[in-house]
Amino acid sequence: MRKAVCPGSFDPVTNGHLDIIGRAAAQFDEVTVAVLINKRKASLFTVDERIEMLQEATAQHGNVVVDAFHGLLVDFCQERQITAIVKGLRAISDFDYELQMAQMNNRLTGVETFFVSTNPLYSYLSSSLVKEVATYGGDVRGLLPDKVYKQMKIKLDQA
Repeated sequence: MRKAVCPGSFDPVTNGHLDIIGRAAAQFDEVTVAVLINKRKASLFTVDERIEMLQEATAQHGNVVVDAFHGLLVDFCQERQITAIVKGLRAISDFDYELQMAQMNNRLTGVETFFVSTNPLYSYLSSSLVKEVATYGGDVRGLLPDKVYKQMKIKLDQA
């Protein structure tokens, strides 16, 4: 069975993330969407909320599972017998960082990293940018799933 992981913070999950996950799901037998637990970083959504949103947003893919991890991604991969990491690249600046990570991950455990070029519709899109624009009242509908948009709006209105 060919297994891959799509890691990230997904705070919140965007349509760009979902595009990469869907494309990975078409290539691998099982894709694990791995939500990074980073206690040092302030997040808008809890890990459990992100997992729930991702489960709903990826439900149409019968071969996608959602889980959380902390520590080294390659340890997560080894524990689950995952041999491939799938990463979306928006720009050359993403590649500079991701190439180093890919080479280190391969050096540590032999896991391969597959880079997927982002759909041009989402090349500017990041969770951070979506949150920033939404915080100042900008309209981010259509950039993330409708339910995620509504949950984000509730969270930001409470802040």
